[in-house]
Amino acid sequence: MREPSDVRRQRILAVVQSRGTVRVTDLATELEVSVVTLRRDVEELARAGKLRRGHGVARSLVPVEPVGPVRPVGQGPVTAGPPGEGGAVALVVPERHTYLYETMNGARIALEKAGIRVTLHIAPQVTGAERPIVERALADGVRGLLIAPRWRTAAAEEADYGWLAQAGVPTVLMERRPHRGGALHAMDSVCSDHWYGTQLAVDHLVSLGHRRIVLAARDDSPTARAVRAAFAEIAAARPEIEDWTVVLSAADAGPERGGEAVDGGPEADAAFAPGGLAALLRERGSTAAVLHGDVDALILVQQLADSGMRVPQDCSVVAYDDVVAALGSTPLTAVAPPKAEVGRVAAELLLRRLTEPREPGTGGARRVELLPELMVRGSAQPLRPIV
Repeated sequence: MREPSDVRRQRILAVVQSRGTVRVTDLATELEVSVVTLRRDVEELARAGKLRRGHGVARSLVPVEPVGPVRPVGQGPVTAGPPGEGGAVALVVPERHTYLYETMNGARIALEKAGIRVTLHIAPQVTGAERPIVERALADGVRGLLIAPRWRTAAAEEADYGWLAQAGVPTVLMERRPHRGGALHAMDSVCSDHWYGTQLAVDHLVSLGHRRIVLAARDDSPTARAVRAAFAEIAAARPEIEDWTVVLSAADAGPERGGEAVDGGPEADAAFAPGGLAALLRERGSTAAVLHGDVDALILVQQLADSGMRVPQDCSVVAYDDVVAALGSTPLTAVAPPKAEVGRVAAELLLRRLTEPREPGTGGARRVELLPELMVRGSAQPLRPIV
């Protein structure tokens, strides 16, 4: 999915502000956009008075202090003064992740309103990409850290616990909830309550008379794993539901090559082929599907249409994420986690830590959960009686 221009320009501005002067061609390569697009963005930012244009370069409006050698994570804390006394907050999110870009913007707005300079760091789609980014940000002297690691697998998540716990600056996890008992258990975090969001989807479909429901979900992020686990628990506990299963939503929806699920068990994912989900719904006699995320839900609507099934007349569909669910030819009913609000609350919690620092692991950590909403748009309707 194409990255919104305002998000891309924030990335450009963050890079220029952190480095002072950047060649346009180098920046286009780094951000994986065309030189033409990059030049247009730089012109808009210059017109808005946020940076200066030069011959083939973009320059920061403020001087950039020289940076010393990289300080590895865990080698001494950075002293944080009250907001407004200098220093920046690092904001780290995965690249090409529209959902978390909304969270990022919520955090950015709150920090800038408080007079805190934000340095945005985009982590590439490579396992372990966040650690060197955080180390560099710490070397630059950031006072705090807001981070949403990609964590495609549970193993990748646990591998990051040790070094992230030793960051040495106030840190808040966004839309991530570390496991109890792990090294990050006492770290501040702000997350959507995905169990509640999944329950909203199931309750809505059950209230419409649906008794055979499939969850087609990704399995390559903490959110996906939370939605999958919640659906299995909720569906198994609802006596009204006659048949349910959990499958992959797309061939590339799993953390391993080929889209294979990393978990086994009675609800292990079926092999997924193009159009396979529509065929599975027919085979099981399912009348409703919950899809994580929106793009896969919109693709399912097209697949169902290609197989002669209409949404919502023949199959009701509820999407999970609500990033682009409303934009399809059939606007989709969707569970909408409070994405921007997660970022805002995380930023406010970090601001509190900057003014009232505490020693890591000494207690008082905040684990905040915010409730999603159900946006009803008509892609789910009452089950038609069989005549």
